[in-house]
Amino acid sequence: MNTLPWLHPDRVAALEQALRQRILIIDGAMGTMLQAHGLDEHGFRGERFQHGHDGHAHAHDHPGGCDLKGNNDLLTLTRPEIIRGVHDAYLEAGADLVETNTFNSTRISQADYQLQHLAHELNLEGAKLARAACDAMTAKTPEQPRFVIGVLGPTSRTASLSPNVNDPGFRNVSFDELAANYTEAASGLIDGGADVIMVETIFDTLNAKAALFALSELFHQRGARVPVMVSGTITDRSGRTLSGQTAEAFYYSVRHAQPLSVGFNCALGAEDLRPHIQTLASIAESCVSTHPNAGLPNAFAEYDETPEHMAGVIAGFARDGLLNLVGGCCGTTPAHIKAIAEAVRGVAPRALPSADQAEAA
Repeated sequence: MNTLPWLHPDRVAALEQALRQRILIIDGAMGTMLQAHGLDEHGFRGERFQHGHDGHAHAHDHPGGCDLKGNNDLLTLTRPEIIRGVHDAYLEAGADLVETNTFNSTRISQADYQLQHLAHELNLEGAKLARAACDAMTAKTPEQPRFVIGVLGPTSRTASLSPNVNDPGFRNVSFDELAANYTEAASGLIDGGADVIMVETIFDTLNAKAALFALSELFHQRGARVPVMVSGTITDRSGRTLSGQTAEAFYYSVRHAQPLSVGFNCALGAEDLRPHIQTLASIAESCVSTHPNAGLPNAFAEYDETPEHMAGVIAGFARDGLLNLVGGCCGTTPAHIKAIAEAVRGVAPRALPSADQAEAA
């Protein structure tokens, strides 16, 4: 895969130069921002998917029979101005990289809403929205170019584990099905202008391997590649992913893809993630990223960690040389990203090991 030329060599060069110079800022949560709009069923459907008088969706795009409220990715098509507004808010807060609104834009995940046929369009349009926002901000601040991360979420299924406790050998998804889903999604993201593809919130490394395989095949089909970021999820304080891997094991399972960065996001706040980021920082030949939650959810599933507190913890990561890229996941807002950006400003990014050190590892 890494013998192929870059699809956008100038953009990759600009990104690599920025990574050498400073710790780069990833944006914060999309869902947290969208919840603040308080959209109802009508708000999610927009004009394209409205119900007719008979209660069924009159648009051919949706057969009806299920609610679309909560399908945040659909807002890319029905309320693009809201998604663009979120991207703009994070860019104004100092984000160098914004993530596309495509966390659930695979056929597997959209099947929950009977919208699996929209998978390619959701990724294509999601990337276009983020691209337009980044290009507009880069035009204002050419000394700080902005980049689009095309997001491949984990899907709602797991290839390593059975969803049925009474049948541990059962799987509700295959490697090939996951790879096909990821190929379609990534194709849309690349066509829409993504600079980087991030396989993120990985709770099952076999799902990630399907995504990395799909990307390798897609790059070979196209004769060119884009950088790949990989971000796993330590699901609880046990320090393991849902499929049972430690931070170190997870890294060695994905390093063959020679990603631009490896990191962890979601599930935990920054304080609980720190030991796992330390582990990555000590072994990774690639850059290290993290975008933690704003602490752990409270009894109301809300996140209480203030921008100041979170930024203070992240500042410690930066001072100790653990970070190349940092942002926020669940519960974070532009205020969190602004505080984090200020906290790491002027702190040198983590130094990548030399080729000799990497070979020794």
